[in-house]
Parts: sequence; C-alpha cells; structure tokens
Amino acid sequence: MVLKADEAITGWAGLAWLGAAWFDGTWDGTRPRPVTVVARRNVRSQPGFDVSQEFLHPAEIVVVDGLPVTHAVRSVTFEMRYADCLGAAIEALDMACYSDLVSLAEVAAYVEQLGPVTGIQQARDALVEADENSWSPRETGMRGVWTRLACLPRPRCNVPVFTLDGRHVGTPDLIDPTTGLVGLYHGDSHLSLVGASQDNRQDADFRALGLEPVAMFATDWDDPGGVARRLVDAAARARTRKSRGWTVDPPSWWTPTDTVARRRALAEWQKKRYLRYRRAA
Repeated sequence: MVLKADEAITGWAGLAWLGAAWFDGTWDGTRPRPVTVVARRNVRSQPGFDVSQEFLHPAEIVVVDGLPVTHAVRSVTFEMRYADCLGAAIEALDMACYSDLVSLAEVAAYVEQLGPVTGIQQARDALVEADENSWSPRETGMRGVWTRLACLPRPRCNVPVFTLDGRHVGTPDLIDPTTGLVGLYHGDSHLSLVGASQDNRQDADFRALGLEPVAMFATDWDDPGGVARRLVDAAARARTRKSRGWTVDPPSWWTPTDTVARRRALAEWQKKRYLRYRRAA
C-alpha cells in the first residue's frame, strides 16, 4: 500500500518473494527483520518496514504476483552491502545461489558497475569467499570456521565422494580433496536417534575409505574455537593417512549439480530427482 511507481521491495524480502529458501525474515530464526522499501519520496520507516532512499532504476524492478520487488541480483547485493558482518554477507550470497536466483558471475558484474556506495567493499569481499554449492547457512558458517579460525585451505562444498570403482559413498558438507579432511554440519534434525545413527554410519564409511571427518553441531556455535581446534588436529591426521580408497572424480554416469549454471540447465524431472538431497539437507 505504501509503494508508488518506480518503488519496490528489496533485500531479504525481495529474495523471499522471488522464491528463495532460507530468507525467512528473522535474525537467527528468532528476532523478526523489517522489510526494506526502496522509496525516493519522503516516506518514514514504520514498524515492520524500513525505507531506503537509494537510487532505483525502473529496469531493476520486477512485478511478481502483484508486488514490485527489485531483481534478485540487486536484492542480494543490498543484503551483502548492509549485512552486519562479512560472514552474514557471504551467507546471503551463498543462499541466493542455493536457490539459483543469482550466480556469482551475475552478482560480480552488477557490483563492478556500482560506484562508492555504502557497503560496497563488504560486497566485493563476500564475492571472493562465496560458493554456489553451499546447501545451508550453517554450512556456510562452518566454512568460515574452517578458513578463518582454523586457517586451513578453503574446502569445496558438497562434493560427492566415490569409491575407486565408482560407487557413491556420500556428499560431505565440506571436503579438502588434497588431504581428505571432511567437515559435516549436524543441525537440529540430526539430534534424533535415527539421525545420530545415520551420522555414525556415514562417519564410519568415510573413515573406512581413508577420509578424516569432523562433525560440527548446533551447540558448537557457543565455542567455534573448539571446532577449529578439532579441524586442525584432524587435518594433521589426514595428512599422515597413506591409504586412499576414495575419489572426488565422478564416474561418467554422474550428473554434476555444483554450479548455478548446471542446475538451471536441468530439466524439471532432473531437478526433482538430482536436487532432492539439497532440499533434504
């Protein structure tokens, strides 16, 4: 009701309206976030929405189900620029890529043509560390623990692991293909007896092949430094392992889905079949 011509919703709310997962309108699943309205008139922020008076080109607006929102690239760039920290900016970009609304190349091209606007350096920094194949915000957060606290080489996200004869063993959240260090994030859904049993079997399968898995739990956010220490210790063990019964080179029958471009190119039946594991995660 507030919006006039050439005005629109942006940020997390624009992405959610376009169908993006993970943008639920809260901080950490608890505190509600305001919707951001881009309005060049003198409109005051009110409970439930904030007002941005940044320039908005009419070509950046799309109307979806009757609501004008900024296109996905602009919306996620706004999120990245105004995020509370670099980690939150990376998370926003990762999750926009998760829903295939943007690619890193598309966002990079958009950011490149922006001038010295608020938060532009944070957006540029987030682009360097973002990944198109993270499956959840917490996986992105664990990647930050891996690289920034444990200071280990950047891992790859959700790369399928196979036996040497081509059998798919599992798809760990994070993996260093050089050493075989594996990172597994266990959220609330893993705390049941069934979930814990499945996790134990997965760990055993990975170890049997010569991989070195490290699990991070939802409760570990109280002490991420402890996870970093476990990762460092596991990395040292992984470097000493001599047996390697695994590979990340997929067999010829495997259909890779690790980039936005590859996922967009799938037929609808392929998306339902090949991407169901991402949704489950």
